[in-house]
Amino acid sequence: FGPFGEHAVNASWIAVQELEKLGLRDDVDLHVYEVPVEYQTVQRLIPALWKKHSPQLVVHVGVSGMATTVTLEKCGHNVGYKGLDNCRFCPGSQCCVEGGPECIDSIIDMDTVCKRVSALGLDVTVTISKDAGRYLCDFTYYTSLYQSRGRSAFVHVPPLGKPYTAEQLGRALQAIIEEMLDVLEHSEDKINCQHEH
Repeated sequence: FGPFGEHAVNASWIAVQELEKLGLRDDVDLHVYEVPVEYQTVQRLIPALWKKHSPQLVVHVGVSGMATTVTLEKCGHNVGYKGLDNCRFCPGSQCCVEGGPECIDSIIDMDTVCKRVSALGLDVTVTISKDAGRYLCDFTYYTSLYQSRGRSAFVHVPPLGKPYTAEQLGRALQAIIEEMLDVLEHSEDKINCQHEH
């Protein structure tokens, strides 16, 4: 995400730029976008990106001023959006998708990803959350989950230096996304095997 509120520099964008420098494994095409903190832009941009790239997975990264760990979000919420965005706008319905389910879970097993990344011994703590905060992070996550039938993930990072450097966050994102892809590929192999029998 881009800047908003007291976050004149958004740690999530800096972390993603570090990830872009590091790259992912060779068979992965990484496309990186900075998303403005605006509800209406998100509603237009997220479906457009899904359409343009037909990705295997979309991972959104946002900053949380309250976070002290790198946090994997399990689900996105549809209702309860009252905070004004950078355009001083808030959806009149206070929801992402009218008539959509209240909550959509990612198809990625975040507990498994968290355990695996923690076992790598990085100098970053990774935790799990079920509440992405009912602001643009949660709004974007739900929009993406709805669009992709759960094929999205969301990672919250703390502000820079509280306690991690951009480089530490970039390395953590690299490890997290590689584990997510691994988990996703294995769950799909299982599904495909079941169809063949």
